[in-house]
Amino acid sequence: MSKLLGLIVGTFLLIVVGHFFVTPMTQPTMAQKSDHQMWLSHQKDSPIPSPILAQNPRVSITEETVNYGSLNDKLLVGYLATPTDVDRPLPGLIVIHEWWGLNDNIKAMTRRLAGEGYTALAVDLYQGESAETPEKARELVTQAMHQSQALEGNIQAAYQYLDQEQKAPKVGSIGWCFGGTWSLNTALLFPEKLDAAVIYYGGGITTDAEQLKTLQMPILGLFGQQDKNPSVETVKQFEEVLNSLNKSAEIYIYENAGHAFANPSGNLYNAEAAEKAWEKTTNFLAKHLNE
Repeated sequence: MSKLLGLIVGTFLLIVVGHFFVTPMTQPTMAQKSDHQMWLSHQKDSPIPSPILAQNPRVSITEETVNYGSLNDKLLVGYLATPTDVDRPLPGLIVIHEWWGLNDNIKAMTRRLAGEGYTALAVDLYQGESAETPEKARELVTQAMHQSQALEGNIQAAYQYLDQEQKAPKVGSIGWCFGGTWSLNTALLFPEKLDAAVIYYGGGITTDAEQLKTLQMPILGLFGQQDKNPSVETVKQFEEVLNSLNKSAEIYIYENAGHAFANPSGNLYNAEAAEKAWEKTTNFLAKHLNE
């Protein structure tokens, strides 16, 4: 009887110990979940120019490579585009790349955004690297997501550059995919200073009310109904939390559109959804940055 009781007690203790010490170590983190979902969405994708880049900027653009700060004694090198014939400081845009990195397609999109009347700075959160394959992109995005303090420092330098060096009267952020998450993170970094945030399907968006309650700027969120990164359920929860906090938020979910439907790079493009989202984007930015 005593042996049986000892066996039962021992088994119980193993279960308890396993619950407290084994299970947490084997559960995937939020970053790992987002990384995995990005991989599922892009594993057959490639960083080809998407049709959203077919149209040229509305006005002549001046472009240049710039140093917008430094981090850990390393220069931060980005891509700056601004309308050519302008004699005054323009509103600034922090443009945040997809999981492919700061490639030629993001630069083309930065020029197109500049053509709407902005000083647009495309940041480089991979600090000099970009991907030509999904495997490389996954490697780079995984490394980046495990260096959140460095990414925050990078974004802070970009804001400071637009604010102090370019004298931008207002500053907004925009990003796609990985960059969509970091457009929201930019808003969280500057909850009272950023003037507008555009989020294209950021898989890592938070729905935590304690974080979101700090935001003071208007937010535009553009998502695909068929996307799982983030899911429609997450998007609706995000919207509900923002509304409950009385935040200025416009959230759109496009039918028959999946992840990366408006990316500058890739073959997941959905023309109808992308064109509608672009119109929403330009109207939103004009209202909140140019008025």
